[in-house]
Amino acid sequence: MFIIIILIIFALISLLSYYLYYENNKLQTNNYLIVNERIPKEFNNYKIVQISDFHNTKSKKLINDLVRELKNIKPNIIVLTGDFIDPKKSNIDAPFAFIKKIKDIAPIYFIAGNHEAIAKNYDELKDKLIQNNVIILNNKALTINIQNAKINLLGIFDPLFNYHTCQDDATIINNSIQTINYDYNNFSILLSHRPELFAIYVEANLDIVLTGHAHGGQIRIPFIGGLVAPNQGLFPKYTSGEFKKNKTTMIVSRGIGNSIFPFRINNRPELVVLNLYNK
Repeated sequence: MFIIIILIIFALISLLSYYLYYENNKLQTNNYLIVNERIPKEFNNYKIVQISDFHNTKSKKLINDLVRELKNIKPNIIVLTGDFIDPKKSNIDAPFAFIKKIKDIAPIYFIAGNHEAIAKNYDELKDKLIQNNVIILNNKALTINIQNAKINLLGIFDPLFNYHTCQDDATIINNSIQTINYDYNNFSILLSHRPELFAIYVEANLDIVLTGHAHGGQIRIPFIGGLVAPNQGLFPKYTSGEFKKNKTTMIVSRGIGNSIFPFRINNRPELVVLNLYNK
């Protein structure tokens, strides 16, 4: 009887270990069809891949799966929406090894998240990204052109970069968006780390906003959603998926890596793919 109990305990521990490994290392790709009459017809089937919250992941399986997926998808651009590094982790070279593997697949655009804001070596990080042909979009905008058609791509710093102003996050983000010079007549995509500031993006009349930060709520409860997220607390509203209000659509990525809490439960790492189409 004792041996049977030991075997049952061992089997349960093995199953739990496998489940946790699977949930933390098995990549999930989610596709979003963005149909909007403001998208120029020249951009039909334009593919944007979003990678968020990489957090210096040590998972070779995740990295290999990401590289393979990106090569299969053949995106037009790749966007990194913050927390690419994690200052608390020692493998600081891991993100750049990943960048070297994907930089020839498509142009890469980057914005800084809260973990970049607290990193003492952020300037070094930024320089290394630039050396690898990554385009930094902190409080900047550019236009992407196909023939004579254009769309805007905007990016903003995480509000933690401006903590010294003693303003709340919403005010900082609103001010950041207002200071960016871009053509409002063009279809506009914003890269911003924080999903909880959805109301600010709606007020700014942005078409698409790509965010992360919430890690999918870390533990996802069926029919309820995420359990906890930074800056949102328990049972947060914005942890994963698509949110729409007025003319604005926000996509929240569940991200790739982990930070403070080392496990994902019912919440696999996510690669987001956007397919643009004109109506």
